Amino acid sequence: MEKIILTGDRPTGRLHIGHYVGSLKRRVELQNSGEFDRIFVMIADAQALTDNFEDPEKVRQNIIEVALDYLSIGLDPDKVSMFIQSQIAELHELTVYYMNLVTVSRLQRNPTVKSEIQLRNFEASIPVGFFCYPISQASDITAFKATTVPVGEDQEPMLEQAREIVHKFNTIYGDTLVMPEIMLPENKSCLRLPGTDGKAKMSKSLGNAIYLADDEKTVKQKVMSMYTDPLHIQVSDPGHIEGNTVFTYLDAFCKEDSFERFLPEYKDLTELKDHYKRGGLGDVKIKKFLFNVLNDELSPIRERRHSYEKDIAGVYDILKKGCMEAREKAAETLSDVKKAMKIDYFNDKDIVMEQQEKYN
Repeated sequence: MEKIILTGDRPTGRLHIGHYVGSLKRRVELQNSGEFDRIFVMIADAQALTDNFEDPEKVRQNIIEVALDYLSIGLDPDKVSMFIQSQIAELHELTVYYMNLVTVSRLQRNPTVKSEIQLRNFEASIPVGFFCYPISQASDITAFKATTVPVGEDQEPMLEQAREIVHKFNTIYGDTLVMPEIMLPENKSCLRLPGTDGKAKMSKSLGNAIYLADDEKTVKQKVMSMYTDPLHIQVSDPGHIEGNTVFTYLDAFCKEDSFERFLPEYKDLTELKDHYKRGGLGDVKIKKFLFNVLNDELSPIRERRHSYEKDIAGVYDILKKGCMEAREKAAETLSDVKKAMKIDYFNDKDIVMEQQEKYN
């Protein structure tokens, strides 16, 4: 059996460094590992429309932003199929069939759905499309026969829902769908990068994100205004590491040679933390160090983005090619599903004979 990955993002805004350390960087590593036969990367515009249905232009404009971010981090269109969800009609047909395998009460118990409903204030009036997006997600996963789905811990309930759908379908109709496995982040510091203001979530709406597309000046401004330790007023004051956003980012981005290149007076991050905790180390100094570390990571990403920005038509051609590849694979799965459900009426050679015999 082929080893296949499906992953992706909703096009509701530019991607930020939280996405980068949480999933994007890992995708490039997986792409280059040679361990997988195929990798599908989806821009989930249909899913984004479930809670942005009144503003489709927002989703439309962000398709190209997400595609540019994908290409700028190093995703290679010769190694992965980048596609737009809404352009794969087979996904939506599969969703309709899978709806019969899930109860309303089961969807209501999904922890991710419950938290997302609260986040968007949908308690009083939930759009059906939004309520059913775990089923749509199961369609996305199974359509490409994905064996591996890299997600964060907060998405585990969604994958479990997909696994339940696969199990129920195969139990009723025979062994047809591939059972997907979850792949969680390996770096615990990358599970959820906080915003620059210290809040738990980095997002566009909160204005606390550092974007992959930000220029050097913008990154520096955001880093230098970053939340640290409110009790660390004087340089001589002992500082706290826990909850200090600067050190959380350093945990995520520091490399083996970062200190040698940008702060040679310290051996490693442990030594820097120890100095901060006992006092005598100012926030400005560690912020400048973080800026250098971040800028070193983001510079090649910016350069690649600028290159692709010069040929937007070429980027759309990459997406079009990816859509053709994705649709071909999804069509194979849909054909298997319809055959298993015995609704492939015009491809079933026995059905005419069976029906004719009934009327003889």
